[in-house]
Amino acid sequence: MRGINILWIFLIFSFFGWLFSCLYYWIKEKKFYNKGFLTLPFSPTYGASAVICYAAFDKITDNIFIIFIGTGLLLSAFSVVLGIIGENILGCKPWDFWDMKLSLGNYTTIPIALLLGAGGAFSVKLLIPMVYTIIGYIPPLVSMIIALSLTALILIDYILSFITIILLKKKIRKLDSHAQLLGAEITEEQLKELEQNYNRLFTDNILRKRMTSAFPELRREEYVKQITQKLDDIKQDNMKQYSTVYDREEDKPFASGLCFEKLFALFVIGSFIGTCIETVYALIVEGHFECRVGLVYGPFIPVYGGGACMLTVALYKLYKLSDTLVFIIGAVIGAFFEYICSWAQETFLGTVSWDYSDMPLNIGGRTCLLYALFWGFLSLIWLRYIYPFVSKQIEKIPKKQGSIAITVLVVFMIVDAIVTVSAVYRWNQRVSGVPADNSFVEYIDKTFDDDRMEFLFPHMRDSDSLDELKSQGDATPDSAKQEIIEKQHE
Repeated sequence: MRGINILWIFLIFSFFGWLFSCLYYWIKEKKFYNKGFLTLPFSPTYGASAVICYAAFDKITDNIFIIFIGTGLLLSAFSVVLGIIGENILGCKPWDFWDMKLSLGNYTTIPIALLLGAGGAFSVKLLIPMVYTIIGYIPPLVSMIIALSLTALILIDYILSFITIILLKKKIRKLDSHAQLLGAEITEEQLKELEQNYNRLFTDNILRKRMTSAFPELRREEYVKQITQKLDDIKQDNMKQYSTVYDREEDKPFASGLCFEKLFALFVIGSFIGTCIETVYALIVEGHFECRVGLVYGPFIPVYGGGACMLTVALYKLYKLSDTLVFIIGAVIGAFFEYICSWAQETFLGTVSWDYSDMPLNIGGRTCLLYALFWGFLSLIWLRYIYPFVSKQIEKIPKKQGSIAITVLVVFMIVDAIVTVSAVYRWNQRVSGVPADNSFVEYIDKTFDDDRMEFLFPHMRDSDSLDELKSQGDATPDSAKQEIIEKQHE
C-alpha cells in the first residue's frame, strides 16, 4: 500500500496547496481567485513537491539542516523547470518574481528558496508522517478506490485544461490574422469591434474564463502582442489534413478538432484495437487463442488506448515531419508510456502484466528496444492512415447522439476501471489468505474468483513472485520457474 499512501500525500498536499494559494490572493487582492491550472480544487505542483521531498530525504538523513538545504535546492530547481514549461504552454509565466532581487530567470529567488526549504523540511519531518497516520485509519480497499478515482479526475481535468489552452491560443492567432488583414489604417470602429471579439474570446467559455481568471497575464500579454504590436509569423496551419475549418460555431460537427470527446473516443477505439492486436499475436506467435484484456468488462486494453491518445496529442501537429522522425518520436513516446504504465501497475497494485527482462536492451524489464520499435511502427501507421480516417468517421456522428454515447462510455469505463482494480487487489488478498470483510468484497470474490481472473489475465502475477523468479536466473529449471510463477495461486 506504499504506492497508495504516496498518492494520498500527493492529493492532500495538492488540495492544501490550492487552498493556500486562494487564501493568499484573497488576502492580497480582496477577491477570490482559483489560481490553479485545474478546475478542480487541486494544485498538483504542491503535491508533486511534497512527494519529491519525501522520496528524496525521508530515508537518507535525520539532519534537519541538510533536509532544509536539500529541499530548498531541489524545489527551486523544480520551480524553474515547471516555470519554463508553463511559460511555453501558456504564453506567459505562471509565476513571476521580476520585482524581487536575486532571482533566477524570474522563476525563483533566494528568499523563495529558503521558504521552500523550510516548508519541505517541515513537511518531511512532521506533516507527511501525520498524514500517514491519518490515512492508516481508512480501510485499504476504500482508500485505494478513493485515491485512484481522485487521481483519474485530476488527469481528466489536466486534459481539458490543456485542450482549453491549445484552442484558446489557436483562436487568438486566428483572430490576430484577421487584425493584420485590416492593415495599418485601421479605424477606431474597426478596432473597437476587434476588441469586443477578443473580450468574447476570453469570456464565452467557462473553462477559458476560469483560465484567464487564474492567469490574467495570459489575457494581457496576448492582447498586447496580438492587437497593439501586430506580431509577425502568427498564421497557423489549419490542419486541413485532419479537420475542416468552419466559419460558424454551429456548423462544426461532433468532436470537431482535437477535443475531449474525440480523445476519449480514440481511447476506446485504441483499447479495442489493442485487444485485437494481442489476440492475433497470440494466435500467430504462440499458436493458440488466449484472452488478453486489460479490464474485466469488454475487449479493452487501456495501455493501447492511452498510447493512442498520447501519440495523437504529441504528433497531431507534426504530420508534415518525415516518416523517420515520426517513427523515432513515436518509439520514444510509446516506450516511455509503456514503462510508466508498468511502474504504476506494480507500484499501486503490486502486480505485473508484462516483463521483458529476458530481452536485449530492456529498461527494468518494463520496456525494451524491440517494443519501442513496435510503438514507432504503430505511430507511423496511426498518424498517416488510422487517425485521419477514424477522426472523420467520429465527426460524422450526430451531435446529440455523440454526446450521449461519450457520456455513457465515460461512465462505463470509470466503473470498469474501478471494478478491475478492486478485482485485482482482492485477487492478491485472497492469495494472501485475507478473508472478505464486507458485502462489496464478497461480491468481488463471487463474481471474479481465481479461475475467472486467471482466464482474464493469464500473464498477470504479483511482483514478489517475479522478483523471486528473476533471482533464480537461467539456472532455474523450467518446472521450478513455473512453480514460482504459480505460487500465488496455490
